[in-house]
Amino acid sequence: MRGLLFSVILCVLCGSSRADGPPNIVLIMADDLGYGELGCYGQTKINTPYIDRLAAEGMRFMQAYAGSHVCQPSRSVLMQGLHTGHTAVRANNLDQLLLPEDVTVAELLKDRGYATGGFGKWGLGYIGTTGQPSWQGFDEWFGQYLQVHAHFYYPYWVRHNDEKYLLPGNEGGKRSQYVQDEMQSQALDFIRENADGPFFAYLPYIIPHVEMVVPDEWEESYRGQFPKVAVMDPRPGYIGSEDGFTTLAGMISRLDAYVGEVRALLDELNIADNTLVIFTSDNGGQNGGKDNGWTKMTDYFEGNGPLRGYKGTFYEGGLRVPFVVHWPGKTEAGAVSDHICGFQDVLPTLCEVTGAKTPEVTDGISLVPTLTGEEPQDEHRGLYWEYRRGDRLGRAARMGRWKSVQLRDDRSVELYDLDQDISETTDVATMHPAIVREMTVFMDGCHYDEREYPPAPQRPKFKDFVR
Repeated sequence: MRGLLFSVILCVLCGSSRADGPPNIVLIMADDLGYGELGCYGQTKINTPYIDRLAAEGMRFMQAYAGSHVCQPSRSVLMQGLHTGHTAVRANNLDQLLLPEDVTVAELLKDRGYATGGFGKWGLGYIGTTGQPSWQGFDEWFGQYLQVHAHFYYPYWVRHNDEKYLLPGNEGGKRSQYVQDEMQSQALDFIRENADGPFFAYLPYIIPHVEMVVPDEWEESYRGQFPKVAVMDPRPGYIGSEDGFTTLAGMISRLDAYVGEVRALLDELNIADNTLVIFTSDNGGQNGGKDNGWTKMTDYFEGNGPLRGYKGTFYEGGLRVPFVVHWPGKTEAGAVSDHICGFQDVLPTLCEVTGAKTPEVTDGISLVPTLTGEEPQDEHRGLYWEYRRGDRLGRAARMGRWKSVQLRDDRSVELYDLDQDISETTDVATMHPAIVREMTVFMDGCHYDEREYPPAPQRPKFKDFVR
């Protein structure tokens, strides 16, 4: 009895000591998950109980923005704390990558003694380049470096610490190793191995991005509930679905279950009370043209909520994303914030949380005052996004209630009052010329000339990673 009592006291003391140290961090990012595809953001047709619970126990942000409307630059903003007018990677362009002088949040946390691991889709430099994760602050990486490689759920290899990791169950067109399950397993192992902390687990899931495929058991509960619409990708090597709505619902539920598995493991290891968990998405829900099944699915599920547009657009549907933070003992359960923030705020937030030094040059502002409610929160003068296609630059900005969109630099600036018109249905630029001028000057000042990228090694060819 005395020994048992001693063990209980020891466990309590160990738990207290751990809770007093710097928190572990789990940063989970879905791929192409729309603003309205979670129950906690209004979804009624797809079940997401674990993410909904995360929101119920933490803080849900209603006006949070991805770094870009597409994946590669959005990830660059997240890692660097710089918006797309300043960050290293500003387009879905495999020739753009992080260079040695670029500083990532993983590097900053590693300098603070954190074990750093990434599990999923990287997109900021492939093997043999300075952008690969092992050169940008990650002790361990398991997943896909190239975003095109990450389109596939049954590849026959992925990367593990810069080496090829074979998935023999998928060779020769076989489909027995669902790669997102493999990445989840590796992520859970990393958390177990570093449970003594502190650790930074970055989980950029590839789901629910194309392909349209999920193990059958995740579709069964939805079978027959939705219109049966085939979503068949015309690109060679891609898997489609004869029942796309059901498949998408199954993919999102599988994503939700992954979040539940992570949190269950944190509880099992007795480290949940000292682990900050963030959940978000890299951009809005997908579309693919007027008659494409992806557009029909996003519309049917109201995947972008009341927002206009989809992934790849500067309208709210392409940029505004779910953003949930659970920081035990700090965030108030069930809190909802209308603070306007973006991916560039993640780096300074995590620096303040961990005691790391925030870089002198950053476009972000720490969200700690909002998360804790203890201090007035500094606010952005504005948020900014840009994207170059050929010789034309598109851009957008958010300043308070106002949203400006300039689809190309040879077109006029559109203006929307988001307080009155969250769906961006009415361009009020002609009614507020002074606001348009102010936002145009702001956007002009946010753009720095793009960098020159050194010649990179030959990147893998498409045939190297398809079945």
